[in-house]
Amino acid sequence: MIQSLALRRPPITLRHTDAERLGHLAEAAAVRHPTTAEFLAGEVARAKVAPDAAPLPGVVCMESELTFRDDTTGKEKRVTLVYPPEADVEAGRISVLTPIGAALIGLSVGQSISFETPSGERRSLTVLSVSEPD
Repeated sequence: MIQSLALRRPPITLRHTDAERLGHLAEAAAVRHPTTAEFLAGEVARAKVAPDAAPLPGVVCMESELTFRDDTTGKEKRVTLVYPPEADVEAGRISVLTPIGAALIGLSVGQSISFETPSGERRSLTVLSVSEPD
């Protein structure tokens, strides 16, 4: 089960429309991807929700381009966080319905999150930079 390894996960922020859409996505994916869907639903439930028009500089939102570091390997990766139909790993477009995508949504630059993947692998990611969607 994907879960936080820390006692406390970092605070996260989502735009209102993204929170609603992500909640529906998690619900719809519950049968096909139960563990990741449950993790995503939990992240949506605990998020501070901001108005759609609110500027969220440095926060990972849908369609944000970001750089994160895998704290286990030290490798950095630049990706765009997208909804499942737009995902293309080779093009650096990762789905929010993956363990990494669900972990990154709503984090701010400098924040880290630890979690366990469905296979039991422990992961820790740190957001290094975020560019707001165009």
